[in-house]
Amino acid sequence: MYIGCHMSIGKGFAKACEGAFKIGGETMQFFTRNPRGSKAKEIKEIDVKQYKEAIARNTFGPVVAHAPYILNLASPKDEMWELAQRIMIEDLERMGRLGVQYIALHPGSHVGKGVEYGIKRIASGLSKVLQESSSDTIILLETMAGSGTEVGSTFEEIKEIIDLVESDKELGVCFDTCHTFASGYDVDSDLDRVLKEFDEIIGLQKLKALHVNDSKNEKGSKKDRHANLGEGVMGVETFKKFVNHPKLQNLPLVLETPGGIDNYQREIALLREMREKKTLKTKRE
Repeated sequence: MYIGCHMSIGKGFAKACEGAFKIGGETMQFFTRNPRGSKAKEIKEIDVKQYKEAIARNTFGPVVAHAPYILNLASPKDEMWELAQRIMIEDLERMGRLGVQYIALHPGSHVGKGVEYGIKRIASGLSKVLQESSSDTIILLETMAGSGTEVGSTFEEIKEIIDLVESDKELGVCFDTCHTFASGYDVDSDLDRVLKEFDEIIGLQKLKALHVNDSKNEKGSKKDRHANLGEGVMGVETFKKFVNHPKLQNLPLVLETPGGIDNYQREIALLREMREKKTLKTKRE
């Protein structure tokens, strides 16, 4: 398992990698562009070169990029739907240049048109994106809390989207602990059963990355409110189960908790302390 956190790319991709490694990271996540807009950071060849060298030098595991929050592939508005497709096509190409393995994507919100409409709309949009992209970067549909009209808060909804996408290219899943807990799954009390259900519905081979966050709200609240590990309602023991679960080894595990770099350093150390030696498979140890 590769433990890391969300990093800023304000000073470049290579600097982000070095910064993550400095605080104990074995992987990282970053936004592909402004998370609440469409402006994208120019990718310079020198940064690509230095980034790839930094990844190799620091023996990083798979890296996860995160698509901006404004994208809505479930939108009934054609201009918003087409904007989401265009940005995803651009970002797949951009991340492909860097060799980034994954882009995590919030599936979308149907804004009142219904879940089935949203599922079909997302699948149609993803089909167009994948048909036009030649990138090897894999799109990961993120498990959602189910707030408002969000699509993707159940394993069944994620599975239906994947099944409807018309492409030979692979789609995967990013499992967010806070979101899945908020949507009502017993990740705190019965992780084995939750993963068995995931495997039966989607298939564990589709699980490519984890977002590890505690929750400020109770199970089933449908509220996406991240908390620091052990300071929310999920509890520290929940995360010990995640880092030591035999079916989750060799996955990138990314913190998205509040508090910035100092907090990330503390929580990376906490997760590493939780990790039982017999399950360690990272190059560093």
